[in-house]
Amino acid sequence: MSQGADEKAVIEAGIVAAREALLKQRRQDGHWVFELEADATIPAEYVLLRHHLGEPIDHGLEAKIGVYLRRIQAGHDGWSLFHGGGFDMSASVKAYFALKMIGDPVDAPHMARARRAILAHGGAARSNVFTRILLALYGVISWDAVPMMPVEIMLLPRWFPFHLSRISYWARTVIVPLLVLMLKRPRARNRLGISIPELFVESNPRAIGMAPKAPHQKTSWFVFFGAVDKLLRVADPLFPKGMRERAVEKAVAFTTERLNGEDGLGAIYPAMANSVMMYDVLGYPPDHPHRAIARKSIEKLLVIKDDEAYCQPCVSPIWDTALTAHAMLEAGGPGTAEAVRAALDWLKPMQVLDVEGDWIEKRPGVRPGGWAFQYANPHYPDLDDTAVVVMALDRARAIGAGSAYDEAIARGREWLLGLQSKNGGWAAFDADNVEYYLNNIPFADHGALLDPPTDDVTARCVSMLAQLGETMETSPALKAGVDYLRSTQLADGSWFGRWGVNYIYGTWSALCALNAAGIGHQDPMMRKAVAWLASIQNADGGWGEDGNSYKLDYRGYEPAESTASQTSWATLALMAAGECEHEATRRGIQYLLQTQAADGLWREQAYTGGGFPRVFYLRYHGYSKFFPLWALARYRNLRDSNSRFVGVGM
Repeated sequence: MSQGADEKAVIEAGIVAAREALLKQRRQDGHWVFELEADATIPAEYVLLRHHLGEPIDHGLEAKIGVYLRRIQAGHDGWSLFHGGGFDMSASVKAYFALKMIGDPVDAPHMARARRAILAHGGAARSNVFTRILLALYGVISWDAVPMMPVEIMLLPRWFPFHLSRISYWARTVIVPLLVLMLKRPRARNRLGISIPELFVESNPRAIGMAPKAPHQKTSWFVFFGAVDKLLRVADPLFPKGMRERAVEKAVAFTTERLNGEDGLGAIYPAMANSVMMYDVLGYPPDHPHRAIARKSIEKLLVIKDDEAYCQPCVSPIWDTALTAHAMLEAGGPGTAEAVRAALDWLKPMQVLDVEGDWIEKRPGVRPGGWAFQYANPHYPDLDDTAVVVMALDRARAIGAGSAYDEAIARGREWLLGLQSKNGGWAAFDADNVEYYLNNIPFADHGALLDPPTDDVTARCVSMLAQLGETMETSPALKAGVDYLRSTQLADGSWFGRWGVNYIYGTWSALCALNAAGIGHQDPMMRKAVAWLASIQNADGGWGEDGNSYKLDYRGYEPAESTASQTSWATLALMAAGECEHEATRRGIQYLLQTQAADGLWREQAYTGGGFPRVFYLRYHGYSKFFPLWALARYRNLRDSNSRFVGVGM
């Protein structure tokens, strides 16, 4: 199919408009960072944290957060984990509690509707573990309704079945300061005296017991760990005082070593908030350097606008900058090379070269060399960011970078190879973090205690190695990664997307990797994936998928409204499989052109980023900006060339 002059002009105009709009959104030092939005829980927790600490009430800020929380209240009268999602108990309880704390009357229409919805779904006793802990801190429920987690966990040997090295980085940083809180059991200052007994169907919320088994948990394991929990409650008063003090000291030392300056413990809100409360309960005054900087780190997560405000779960500058650089490299045009070089020069010193993070527990002797997701998080760089940054640095040779990034590329590659898991895959932050039995402990009702290898991160690492010149014949690591992807493809042709929603994201990641690794476009893996993508395209030419695809009883794709980011992934995936001329690809490109706004960008409310399946979702505000540009430019470049082969890793 030849490309007409008019069509070519329209595509070029779309690329130019998107490129110019993105160039205007650069920060002064050359990097990009966009808002990262979660659900109601983080802004609600922020409000409740301030009242827990007894801080002066910032009525202006609370009013803006109230506007945000009311705006995102869903049609089912509660709050969801993602736009358009179903009722979620914990998000609804926290949002209601925060709004009541802000001053919303309980008989206000939106509060009455929320309360009815919460009670209709069984009441606040159906909340998850983290919400129960918050309610226990406020004295709404008893600590008997919270799983037992003794601080002596800090002293367990590495061989013990529950050791900190056996759980994910995010669980580790959240749990360690929480262990001190669960020992000390402080009561929130709560100077306004706000409580929420009206959200319980039980007459006495303080009498409720432990939560039932979560859907993902196996009955046998849950019963076993439930018995362990009961034994710990009996044994807790008998733990020697000296041992308990050593455990507290070790928890404090762990937290303090990883405070991470103004970027916070683990650079994620829940860990940062727990660190502040830990220092508070231990008697650190507000101006103590450790407590003060931990508290300041949380303020940097706020997004404050003219009429509303919310708190981000973390920030994503490395990820945003690296992905935008790829889109710009694809787009080309005036000023692009200079902008990309400035962005990569900003990224280069962000590489962690001098800190052996927690990953060293499983991979002693591996030299540091990764990039984090946030501005700073040296103990927890991640494989996904590292692979994407390295590929961008490598592509910069085409715009005159020469050998400027060679050392950074080599160190990133070395670290990534050192973190490959035994099954050939790669996880986000650790290697071989596969102690799946731990997701059955009562504390793990969220099912996200671990960081095992995943299809999408493995694909990104395979893409990077292949782009750097490794082949199936010369690289055992690359071959093992491809074999892993071959084994994880689902029967319908798709791959699971752990960090993006969901099978569209995973399939895009995998097809990019397989193409880069030299798998032929006629390989059955490729053909099945192309057929699946074509079969789920919406009538408007776009693609869509929502957080419901993570449900435990997933039986295949369920239609969802088209989004710019997911349409971009699908078209990029098809092009990676050699299908630039496919009718589905052409219709996807037309969808992007037709939905581009006058300012050159795209709008989407959907949450297409993954946090924890079924528990926590993310709306990357940058995804609808740089991914469509990337797809349009890739399409133009392939159509203008004599080849339909994508010659880079992603």
